[in-house]
Amino acid sequence: MIDFLELMLKPFVACLILVGIHAYLGLHVVRRGVIFVDLALAQVSAFGATLGFLWGFGLDSTQGYLCALGFTLLGAVVFTLTRSRKAVVPQEALIGIVYAISAAAAILVLSRAPEGGEELKAILVGHLLFVDWPEIVTIFILYTAISIAHYFARTRLLLISDDPNEAFARGLHVRWWDFFFYATFGLVVTSAVQIVGVLLVFAFLIAPAVCGVFLAETVRTRLIVGWLTGVLTSAAGIAASFYWDLPTGATIVCAFGFTLVICAGVRSLL
Repeated sequence: MIDFLELMLKPFVACLILVGIHAYLGLHVVRRGVIFVDLALAQVSAFGATLGFLWGFGLDSTQGYLCALGFTLLGAVVFTLTRSRKAVVPQEALIGIVYAISAAAAILVLSRAPEGGEELKAILVGHLLFVDWPEIVTIFILYTAISIAHYFARTRLLLISDDPNEAFARGLHVRWWDFFFYATFGLVVTSAVQIVGVLLVFAFLIAPAVCGVFLAETVRTRLIVGWLTGVLTSAAGIAASFYWDLPTGATIVCAFGFTLVICAGVRSLL
């Protein structure tokens, strides 16, 4: 038991912090119908990090982080500008294109770098098992600041996510609020990718939000359900990875798959 706490306490605390903000952002993503925007921004961030790695910056260095963040904010600008009242092409299609190009570009960059395969693996799965307390405190402070900003902007953001045409009709600066959403979203994603990798970032964002939609009707109860399922699934995934000696991030992602099946089954019974 002592060995379990010593090894898994920090990863679990990191997961708690990630679930807290990702479940909320995931509700916006689901309501907007841009399910893969998180995956796309995470991959853009990963491309920025790989490019920084090719330039000599470590993946965990400040320079590497700023490089990843710069490309993520560029992606936020692209997604903001592609939103229109009468879109010719669904925004989800453009998001998918950005993801595919970013993934391919990252592979091309890493093919020119020594140990590129290992670095690509690190970007996909992160280093959750080896996260330390300074990293945890940093993301806690950052996510708290972003959460406070979103709290004060919640009315406008929820309206834009639920009914963008109504938001346009009321005279809201939809593009500005879209950029605010995607830019803060990008800050969250860039920080999370360094710790848990692209795949787990996507799971944290979508799975708890979908569980909330399955089992609740209002935003508040969906958020509560998302938090609860995220915390319980993270705990179960971490425990399974410890006792069965499995990769922690991949185990948690698969655990979210089981959680979604259970929530879908409960919804069908209800």
